[in-house]
Amino acid sequence: ILGDTITPYNADDSESFKTMVQFECRGLEPVDFYPQAGFAAQGAESGTQFPEVNLLEKDWTDYDEKVNESVGIYEVTHKVIKC
Repeated sequence: ILGDTITPYNADDSESFKTMVQFECRGLEPVDFYPQAGFAAQGAESGTQFPEVNLLEKDWTDYDEKVNESVGIYEVTHKVIKC
């Protein structure tokens, strides 16, 4: 992972693809991505931190007590683009 290429994906980016990270693969070519643990989220309205978001099932839900609403990430999709 090229550390200076990591960028957040937020509510304004919803429904579109955005480059979030770049990899230096040195002879390998990634063809797929399986999101798992290591993701974090922040409530768009409340700023509530959700530090342990697991996207292995391509969906994640929780409850934001500050705004008394359920929150979630649904139907995660991705593209691998060769640079």
